[in-house]
Amino acid sequence: MPVKATDKSAGKKKKLVIVESPAKGKTIAAYLGDGFEVTASMGHIRDLPQPSDLPAELKKSSVGKFAVDLDKDFEPYYVVSTDKKKKVAELKAALKDADELYLATDGDREGEAIAWHLLQVLKPKVPVHRLTFPEITKEAIQRALQEMRDIDISMVDAQETRRILDRLYGYEISPVLWRKVARGLSAGRVQSVATRLVVERERERMAFRSASYWDLLGTFSTASSESFKARLTSVDGARIASGKDFTDRGELKSKNVTHLDEAAALSLAEGLQSASFTVRSLETKPYTRRPAAPFTTSTLQQEASRKLRFSSRVTMQVAQRLYENGYITYMRTDSSALSDQAINAARRQASELYGPEYVPEARRVYKGKSKNAQEAHEAIRPAGDSFRTPAQVASSLRGDEFKLYELIWKRTVASQMADAKGSTASVKLGAVSADGRDAEFSASGTVITFRGFMAAYEEGHDATRDEDEGSEDGRLPILKKDDPLSAADLAASGHETSPPPRFTEASLVKTLEELGIGRPSTYAATISTIMDRGYVTQRGQALVPSWIAFSVVRLLEEHFTDYVDYDFTAEMEEDLDRIARGEAGRVEWLNQFYYGDRKDTGLHTIVNDLGEIDARAVNSIEIADGIVLRVGKFGPYLERPLPADAPEGTEPERANVPEELAPDELTAEKAIELMNSAGPEERVLGEDPETGRTIVARNGRYGPYVIELIPEPTAEELANQPVEYYKNGKPKPPKKPTKVKPRTGSLFKSMSVETVTLDEALKLMRLPRVLGTDAEGNEITVQNGRFGPYLKKGTDSRSIGSEEEIFTITLEQALEIYSQPKQRGGRQAAAPLAEFGTDPVSEKPVVVKDGRFGPYITDGITNITVPRSMAIEELTRERALELLAEKREKGPAKKPVRKRAAAAKK
Repeated sequence: MPVKATDKSAGKKKKLVIVESPAKGKTIAAYLGDGFEVTASMGHIRDLPQPSDLPAELKKSSVGKFAVDLDKDFEPYYVVSTDKKKKVAELKAALKDADELYLATDGDREGEAIAWHLLQVLKPKVPVHRLTFPEITKEAIQRALQEMRDIDISMVDAQETRRILDRLYGYEISPVLWRKVARGLSAGRVQSVATRLVVERERERMAFRSASYWDLLGTFSTASSESFKARLTSVDGARIASGKDFTDRGELKSKNVTHLDEAAALSLAEGLQSASFTVRSLETKPYTRRPAAPFTTSTLQQEASRKLRFSSRVTMQVAQRLYENGYITYMRTDSSALSDQAINAARRQASELYGPEYVPEARRVYKGKSKNAQEAHEAIRPAGDSFRTPAQVASSLRGDEFKLYELIWKRTVASQMADAKGSTASVKLGAVSADGRDAEFSASGTVITFRGFMAAYEEGHDATRDEDEGSEDGRLPILKKDDPLSAADLAASGHETSPPPRFTEASLVKTLEELGIGRPSTYAATISTIMDRGYVTQRGQALVPSWIAFSVVRLLEEHFTDYVDYDFTAEMEEDLDRIARGEAGRVEWLNQFYYGDRKDTGLHTIVNDLGEIDARAVNSIEIADGIVLRVGKFGPYLERPLPADAPEGTEPERANVPEELAPDELTAEKAIELMNSAGPEERVLGEDPETGRTIVARNGRYGPYVIELIPEPTAEELANQPVEYYKNGKPKPPKKPTKVKPRTGSLFKSMSVETVTLDEALKLMRLPRVLGTDAEGNEITVQNGRFGPYLKKGTDSRSIGSEEEIFTITLEQALEIYSQPKQRGGRQAAAPLAEFGTDPVSEKPVVVKDGRFGPYITDGITNITVPRSMAIEELTRERALELLAEKREKGPAKKPVRKRAAAAKK
């Protein structure tokens, strides 16, 4: 519904303002003057359709492959999507009686493109103004009304080029992945490179070989009994090897260091027990540390990940709400610059809250690194010419919104504060051991004498391998050269080198930004995409690639080398920036990308000249000598290839790979263990006496099970089928025999493929077992489920004891259980009925709760009732996530509109 700024006086002009979201519209409407009406486009109103949705006459034309006309300078074929037709009709109706149109979508490329699409679809006959707000405050809106402009066609061209580029890239390469790896996969200009980064880091961890090294750590005391710790750094003038001195293969990089093993370290520690230590050198330097620049989109995502444990997606969602409600400036920006008003506000608040001495005389000016269109924005900061402190917004902001606002406020204010000051002292001390070896220890410490900006904020950092090296950095007592020291707790300590740390969302965003890949608005979507596709999962904060990601990256590296090359992808990003600045043409660039030129081969030619790709090789990784990991239709598994002289028809040995096992944890030793402990893939149990069909037990992806084998019809049976004829007397082709679905049954936890009997198998395949009916005629069955054995009567299910009770429980016992009230838990917060891990979209835990109207699935944001036809025990994780996704797609339920009572007759 459009929002009127004020009641329009009769005869005054109507000014229609179109923004992107209703929340933004409400905030803007509160600040606009008389005569303005604000409505929202709800994002893009049109886009490229799926080629399958094109009109029949276009499917065979040059538009048919991509919904982009390749013969007409890559002209996109845009359509208003079905779910936006009603919105477009509402916008046209609102425009009919308007005298002016203000397009106030966001000021980045996407916002500029949305404004252009609105212009193309609405075809206004009234004056049109382009309006952008770096922040939604009264002052900013008033300034924007004085600085209106036309739509920036270069920015629109850049957005359109990116959209077409992504369509060409995805629609050409993704089908190759479908054919050679698995259906449903996708390739993307940024997502494929991000996936490669995560896979390459895991490859490094898989190739990593740890090395052990030893040193000494001691506690040393001065004559005045002040103590500090110091670590051994050299012996006989040669530096002691530490973790940074080893390669990832566990080898020393240089021969000019001393590598202590356990025996040598223990011997040296013993020889120094009675040695006389003295201070050999002392160096003191002044310490100065500058504050970090105000937030850009990527640094906000990094800090929110480190300090608040927010995913990139959550950070951007929360920031969007803060912006739309007038709390912060625009949240998609590469710029770290602040306006004069913002600098003044930050300096003023720093002085008021921490003291004048915490504000430097000179204003701090920060400059962005990139030249692209996002630079038109400021850094992300609190909105307004005078910031609201966290205390001032505490009553209006809650939870994640307050946490993120506080983080942004602290960083902004700290960026205009004075440097932190102090001093850093480094001391070297040593002694000669009983066997004549000269040992030198080192320690350092920093003393902060003036906290400066650190009083408000201190930037976080990502984990590195060096952090585990045990470097000592603490407060040191007052020392001078030749001071005698006494040693205590002098002990040898062993260390292992650590592999490169996995990427977190924060470090992946940082790396993408450093490489020049992607843009602020894309990072959250990119990380969400590679998780949703199953390429990457999270283990705590770490990003772990799946085995299917290894297959995808290998195929792309071998056959689409440039398209996962970091420099090539960064150059494409810079080219899009050049188009946005009007320095390059859209058509020429797309032609070169797709068709190529004399220097480079285009994507079209590469795809057409691919040749045969060995899918088996792409989906295989050698794990140990004679053991290969295969990425199959139902997931990864290990296989020991057959020898050349193996009899025909012999199946190779296989073993499933546990889902929870990360790639770097599948070592050669672990692979051998899995192969040796794997039971038989299949064991014939015998024939069902009733049907004569063979019953086998198998190890499957989701655990061991039994199944009856349905024999294929014989040639004789097919030949003896009755012949049917058409009306003209010609015989009809024989019908394909109806495929009979085999009976199956999962093994109990107490059973295995090696031990299950034919009798047990037949009982399992007959489940669910019907016990009888209750007094009202409702059938009661007993069966096994994800959460154990249970009874089912309609939608009412009750858990029972052990799996073995499934075959022994009687109808009378079941009726007794149903006669008792169902346990719903009497605590304030009842335990969930079921738990299904983390939702890939909301990244919240998915549980089933017992509600007022029955069980429902929730991730804390979206709720969906468990279908009446389904018992809780039958509900799987996949089905729960599917139901949540369907409900999320539909959006919140609309409240029924109550008709107003007819007006009373006068």
